[in-house]
Amino acid sequence: MPKAPNVIVSAYPQANFKVAEDSFARSRWARISKRARLPATIAGLLLTVQSQAFLPTPESVVTTGALADETQPLATKAKVIDVNPALTAASKVTNQGTKQVTKQVTNEAPNNSNATAASSKASTSAVANNAEQLLMTWRQQVQADNLAQHTTWRRLLYFIDDNKSIFTKNTNNSMIDNPKFFLSATGQQDSAAELDATLVALAQEFTRARSTANTSSNAHIAANDSVLCRFPARVKWLTDSLNFHDAQLQIDCPKLDAWMTELAPAQLSVMFAEEYLDNPISGFGHTLMRIDSAASAADFNQIHHAYALNDTVDGDSSDNFILYAIKSATGRYNNLIEIDPYPKKLAEYLKTDERDSWTYQLNLTPDEVQQIMLHVWETKDLALPYYFATDNCASEILRLIDVVRPDEHLLSQLPYAVIPSDVVNLLQKNQLLASSRFTPSDSSVRQAQLNQAKQQAKLTSKDQLGYHQLSNSEIEAIKSVDSNPASSMATDGQTLLPLAIAASDNNPLDRHSLQRGHIGIGNRGDNSYIDVGLRAGFHDTLDRPTGFHQFFDLEGLEATLRFYDNDNDKGEQPRKVELQNFTLIRGRSFNPVNTAQKGKTWGASVEATRVNDGSRRDGTDHLVASTTLEYGKSWAFGTPATESSGLISAEMPPQLCYALATGAVQGGRGISKGYRVGAGVNAGCVYQINNQLRAQAELQLPYWYHGSSDEDAQGSYWQPITTLGLQYDIDKKQALRINASYDWQDRVDANDDIKLAYMRYF
Repeated sequence: MPKAPNVIVSAYPQANFKVAEDSFARSRWARISKRARLPATIAGLLLTVQSQAFLPTPESVVTTGALADETQPLATKAKVIDVNPALTAASKVTNQGTKQVTKQVTNEAPNNSNATAASSKASTSAVANNAEQLLMTWRQQVQADNLAQHTTWRRLLYFIDDNKSIFTKNTNNSMIDNPKFFLSATGQQDSAAELDATLVALAQEFTRARSTANTSSNAHIAANDSVLCRFPARVKWLTDSLNFHDAQLQIDCPKLDAWMTELAPAQLSVMFAEEYLDNPISGFGHTLMRIDSAASAADFNQIHHAYALNDTVDGDSSDNFILYAIKSATGRYNNLIEIDPYPKKLAEYLKTDERDSWTYQLNLTPDEVQQIMLHVWETKDLALPYYFATDNCASEILRLIDVVRPDEHLLSQLPYAVIPSDVVNLLQKNQLLASSRFTPSDSSVRQAQLNQAKQQAKLTSKDQLGYHQLSNSEIEAIKSVDSNPASSMATDGQTLLPLAIAASDNNPLDRHSLQRGHIGIGNRGDNSYIDVGLRAGFHDTLDRPTGFHQFFDLEGLEATLRFYDNDNDKGEQPRKVELQNFTLIRGRSFNPVNTAQKGKTWGASVEATRVNDGSRRDGTDHLVASTTLEYGKSWAFGTPATESSGLISAEMPPQLCYALATGAVQGGRGISKGYRVGAGVNAGCVYQINNQLRAQAELQLPYWYHGSSDEDAQGSYWQPITTLGLQYDIDKKQALRINASYDWQDRVDANDDIKLAYMRYF
């Protein structure tokens, strides 16, 4: 009796939509069983004569002569056997009769084959008709439900319906221009055409599956090109929406199955690596997706069972930094989807960059996790333009979640610039974070060891000076990365170690909003003013430090306008409205030499700012373009934060002092000779008075050179300036700040400037 064909079961059932064998298949085999009388007749004859000589006869009837058409499906072959007219008479004859029956079957085989071909043709036609009817039904349902314009369908095709986007507002084009991403020639411009082309492809798959059961050696190659294998997320959403789950649409997708089996996604999390100014491209932080298998989801430390999904820039390493930054910001590079073993990627942040990380488990259902990964399969090899500020590692995470949560509209809730920490806070706001875990970097582990050693030395010290009781060699042995390989990762780099280290105060969920506005009142010389300013991001040393790396200082796109109350009776007066400053970028990276931080202390700024021209008597202030570079050392002092839980703190001491060698170039029409070049020293301290109050004092000591001196202007001079800042935090979103400065150059017309401002973070 012929065997039913083996059903290929996908290694990843969800990817191939496997369901139970349908009634069509069962009824087909039932019909074959009822008609299969010839094998039974021959078996009866053999038993009657009790002879073994005729045992091969049934097999020869089935497998030789006209019945042996290997190109026909198994069901067709069985039908040839079933239509034999000599079944009744054959059961009454002897060995001689048996040979006659066999001859009769052989003679009638051509007629039976013709009947089979006609039956097969009719069956194929019926299947095609069924597929056409099914396609018609699908199209009616698609039109009735307007599925072509459904948010999820358009997001799967990279149609951006986000009205906040400057570049794609009111457009109806997919961001993908690769024709391989579409089944329809007009799919990039028409989501309805692409949906209909997908329906047609599904109907073709249905027809092919129903009309043949052939499992040739080429089946795997053909299956990888099937619409079910190329676009599994689209097909799954579409078949779910149409409520169509037919067993005949089960397809073996070797490549997709192998990929999903290797990743084994059971849970997704977002990993946030803190800001890292020593690599300016990472100055705003980074996010990636952690793909957990069942093993790593059950045990967070079993990272060798997890993978990292990382969206980054596919840049040219041969480009210099400035060119690299410009191309990254303007879409001249493509994005790159990397899927690496999680230990490898995590080591880049914890060990190479030494950046603390926070991991947030996403509150997604198992079906949503699978659908996201199927969509990643569809898009992982696409070339999309990378925009550092708008389409980056953070926005891609939101886009993936938006695919399975069409009502969330996460991308639309962010400002034009997408910052990784903003993404984490947005996910928290929308209740998409289930839990959080802190993983200290290698430098934080060493700092915790240093804090513990100093605390123990203090407890055992007789003179109670404590903090200074460790010798320099002991301190160096602990804080040096060369002599102390302490890490959160095990020696083999495959698991995380359970360390008794308290979470640092750098959880981005606790930080203030990155945008800040202020309004202030002040006095410069004899003139009073109102100050209004706006900062697009990020954080300076007087801002509330919770949620940031200690001593983090980076600001971008900040502008301040001043409105003066002029007195017409006075001589030199500023204009009523002046642009006080416009900062493109300004930052300082502090890595105190007496801590476990391994980086250097440096700073840089590119801005337009008002300066006093000290080359002339009674020189006024002028708006100039200014570029500054700083390099030096910093020191942390004080007592690190203590933990009531008994865990070791990985925080550095809270107070900071620094000394920086400085070089600057400034240019503008208002100053003497139109430019000046300066070099000098900036030195200062930041003091954390308490959790809500901070102060910063700084002495700037530049020596400026304008060129040769003349009767009206001095060619070079010192221009020392002292500044003082004080901020009090009202709450997470509000603060009061005092800024004061004094210019010690006696040639300027206004030496002092003091301002009180109300700060609002939003």
